[in-house]
Order: sequence, then C-alpha cells, then structure tokens
Amino acid sequence: MTEQFRIEKDSMGELRVPVSALYGAQTQRAVNNFPISGLTMPPAFIKTVALIKKTAALVNMELGELKPELGSAIVAAADEIIAGEHSEQFPLDVFQTGSATSTNMNVNEVIAHLASKIAGVSIGENDHVNMGQSSNDVIPTAIHVSAALECNQHLLPNLAYLASVIEKKAASVEDVIKTGRTHLMDAMPIRLSQELGGWALQIRNGIDRINAALPRVYKLAQGGTAVGTGINAHPEFAQKFSRTLAAETGLPFAPNDSFFESLATQDAMVELSGQCKVIAVSLMKIANDLRWMNSGPLAGLGEIELTALQPGSSIMPGKVNPVIPEATAMVAAQVIGNDTTITIAGQSGCFQLNVMLPLVAYNILQSIELLGNISLTLADKAIADFTVREAHLQEALAKNPILVTALNPIIGYAKAAEIAKSAYKQGRPIIDVASEMTNLSRSELEKLLEPAHLTAGGINQ
Repeated sequence: MTEQFRIEKDSMGELRVPVSALYGAQTQRAVNNFPISGLTMPPAFIKTVALIKKTAALVNMELGELKPELGSAIVAAADEIIAGEHSEQFPLDVFQTGSATSTNMNVNEVIAHLASKIAGVSIGENDHVNMGQSSNDVIPTAIHVSAALECNQHLLPNLAYLASVIEKKAASVEDVIKTGRTHLMDAMPIRLSQELGGWALQIRNGIDRINAALPRVYKLAQGGTAVGTGINAHPEFAQKFSRTLAAETGLPFAPNDSFFESLATQDAMVELSGQCKVIAVSLMKIANDLRWMNSGPLAGLGEIELTALQPGSSIMPGKVNPVIPEATAMVAAQVIGNDTTITIAGQSGCFQLNVMLPLVAYNILQSIELLGNISLTLADKAIADFTVREAHLQEALAKNPILVTALNPIIGYAKAAEIAKSAYKQGRPIIDVASEMTNLSRSELEKLLEPAHLTAGGINQ
C-alpha cells in the first residue's frame, strides 16, 4: 500500500509527514537526516521526557504562565506517553544532534498533537509544551531523572536480591570445606560459605557505590534553559519544577547549584557509570568463579554442579554449559564498554553544552537495565540452586599438600616444604607423609591439619 502523507511546516519550511504520524516537521527532518543505526532512545528515557513536560505544564499553570485549558491538555497527553502509549511515535536514532534537540521536539510535537485534540484548540509544541524550557536543560534533566528512577526501581532492588540469595546460599553451605586457590593453584582450605561471603560483599558494596553517586544525579538542570542563565523561564520555575517532580516520584530532586555545570558536563553520569562498571567487574569475577567451580564434570575442578538449563552443543550429545555465568560475563563486558563510551562522551562538553547527550542517555540506561536484569537471572538460575560435589571436594582436600602450611610454626618452612613436595610426588595425603617425616603423633597431626580449624585463621597449635 502507498503511504499517505500530509504537509507540515516548521521554521525551515514545508515537509511531507506520514498521515499516521503524531509528530511534525522537526521529527520528520531528523528521521530523514539520521538513518544511522536503527537504535532508538530507550522507552524509559522517552517516558521521562514526557514526565518533564507534564511537570513543566503543572508548574507553568501554577505560575500563571500557561492557561489551564492548555496546560491540563498537555498533562493528559503526557500521561498517555508515560503510560507507554504511542511508543511507535518516537522513531529517532540515538545518533542524532548532540543536544538531542530532535528527541525533545519529537516529544513536544507528539504531546502538542495529542493535547490539541484533547483541548479542541491548537497547542504549540514550542510556545506551550516547551514553555520555560530548552532542549539544553530538558535532555540533561531527563538523563538524570531516568537514571535515578531506573536505579531506584530496578537496579538497586535487584542487586539487593542477588546479595540476599548469595548470603542464603552461603548459610546453607557453612559446613562445606574446600581447597582454596591462589594463582589458580591449590592453597589453604576455606569454607565455601567464606568464598560466597566475598561475593555477597562485592554486591553489597556495589549497592553502596550506586547510593553514593545518586546525590549528584538528583541535581537537575531544569531551569537553566539555553545556556544556563535561565532565559525565558520564570524565576521560580526551577525550584517549583524540582519540588513538583520530587513529589511525583518520591525522589529528592533539586535544582543544581550551577546550571552551567549541568548543561556543560555529564560528570554525574560519568560517576554513576563508573560505579556500574565496578558492579560489572564484580559480576565478572563471580561468573568466572562459578564457571571454574563447575568445570568438568570429569576433567575440570568439578566442585559444584550448576542446574542444567539447555543442551550445550549442536554436535556433542549430553554436553551442558554454564550458560548463565557466560551471559553474566557478556553483560559485564558490555557495561564496561558502555562506561568507556560514557567517559568519552562526558569529555565532550564544549563551552556551555555537552554535545553527546543522546549517547550518554542510551548507554547509561542500557547499563542499568542489563545489570538489574542479570542480577535476577544469576541469583535465580545459577546461585540459588547449584549443588555441591562434597565427596569430590573432600578427596581433593585430603591430598592438598598445602595443608602443611599449618605446621610451619612447629617444624619450620623448609621442613614443611619438603613434606609437601614428597606428598605431592607420591600422591598421598599430607597427614600420612607428615607422620613419617616428623616426630609429631598422629593425633597431633589430625588436630593441626584439621581443615575446618584451618579456615578460622590464627596459629593452630
């Protein structure tokens, strides 16, 4: 079928726009200009821009700047977008103008179209929907608000859930003793619960890191308008906007101390992304530990068995792979890469405006979403239900020559090393070799080399 078009006008002239489109000429120009990646701005970001428009309309009505019949229609139209309606009306590529003016105008045009139908009068995308605003403060505000909302509603709860699942699993394996490893080589024994406790603290620290970054995220650009001076915005607009938004979201949003900092930099997002990167590094470590511990089942470490979720090979029958830790590692790699992108984008503040704002928005929201999603998946499909191969652990532990470290204070390092090498060469338990090569009794050696005691630290005499 041949698509039907209508003629729309903007400051640059006339343009054909699909009849079905709720947007206007400026959006269509951006559609024509940026057929680059097929990647569009995240739904959470579009909903946040609509939330900003709603909040601005409420404040402008309160200040007497916007007629109630117009403002109420804008609020109603924005609510439709916030509810997830009309998602197909936001087709713009991430790789567009660096201020994301195109996305700001895309939302303005859609809201103006919807609001005009609701009110029965013409409502302008610039004069009414964008009143007291500029793309240069709307988009930085939307980045901060969407990131803050996604952290509080998605990432932080899911990280807390992951930490709690790890801690619950640790408690269930408190009595399991295994060979510790440094440099991937046998080391002194540890409790499996101690190993998992390290993972849990990594995640708890990640939660603290996100919370430590959020105070700067809660500081908003809105009210700075074009260059940070607040031109064309009511003097009370910034304070009332943040207060209204805080009441709507339950988060402590406030105007930034300097709108010039808000417009010219993305330092708060660089900081938040850096904390996301630390969490990604933590998840990579946990995922790799799980993969090593699960390796085998015959020729690897074989310490645990992850739940079999799907066939692991198209050619090798019966093969099962650690798919969840692998997916976790890939998420970690993506988030680390996103952080590099955000770092470079953060450097792109030129005088009074950062000009890589769409890229920052896309990558920080993707990092937050990925980390939140994989935290649930890792918790439920890998950590909660893995089983421990205790017999295999105990067999390896009994032959671990490094247990002789516990004898150092009694027989000295050199003698202990001699015993360890002999036990390893003969493939015999360290206690048997030590009983032959020292004057210590069997009962003394059993006490000194008891793995459970060795996990408590200190000098075991």
